[in-house]
Amino acid sequence: MSEKNREGKRTARERLAVEREKQKGADKRRRVLVVAAAVVGVLGVAAAIGVVAAQAGKDDDEASGPVVVPSGAQGKDSLAIPVGKESAKSTLTVWEDFRCPACNSFEQAYRSVIHELTAAGRLKVDYHLATIIDGNMGGTGSRTAANAAACAQDAGKFPAYHDVLYDNQPRETDDAFAKTDKLIELAGKVDGLDTPAFRECVTDGTHDGWVDKSAAAFRNGGFTGTPTVLFGDKNIYADQSMTPAKLKKMVQDENK
Repeated sequence: MSEKNREGKRTARERLAVEREKQKGADKRRRVLVVAAAVVGVLGVAAAIGVVAAQAGKDDDEASGPVVVPSGAQGKDSLAIPVGKESAKSTLTVWEDFRCPACNSFEQAYRSVIHELTAAGRLKVDYHLATIIDGNMGGTGSRTAANAAACAQDAGKFPAYHDVLYDNQPRETDDAFAKTDKLIELAGKVDGLDTPAFRECVTDGTHDGWVDKSAAAFRNGGFTGTPTVLFGDKNIYADQSMTPAKLKKMVQDENK
């Protein structure tokens, strides 16, 4: 082999060695980038999990603000707004949602007999406010309307405002009750309710924490939906044979 051929082979080997070193360097850089990306990904997931865990760990009552009980609220944790005389021998417990169409149907069918019996001192109604439609349909109208109703309770106007809310209930998919201006406008239909104190209570969400606590009690109570209407331990709304006349007779029989 000539010197020239040997030199050519050495040069080729050297070039190959250089290329191999370059390839090793490139492979090493790729491995570093892959590892770095994996570390960033793991940290990102960990951070996301941390945020979720932090959110999940928040106390619901703390997140919803202080629990300000409406004037005159009664029962366990002061979650019932009573209508009627305390001395009444019969009690109706109503779990309702101001956005709930079925609640409105019950209200329209039974309102007159309930008013008659409460006015006569024979029946007391304990109203509990839920926010089930907010959860099912989205929005905040159930919660905002419930707060406004609690503000009306502070003013001694709950029964009348309760009726006005149902008489002006929007479609289930329409979150109109989320607008405090709308709720204040409806207060104008109740004599003496539209006052600065009422407006401030509604716009500030004074009773939001109390509403949230009531909604949690509904969720934890094993109820299947709104309205839930209990006469004693019996859910009369689930009784297909129930009528306003039958409810009236049940109350009259208990008052004998």
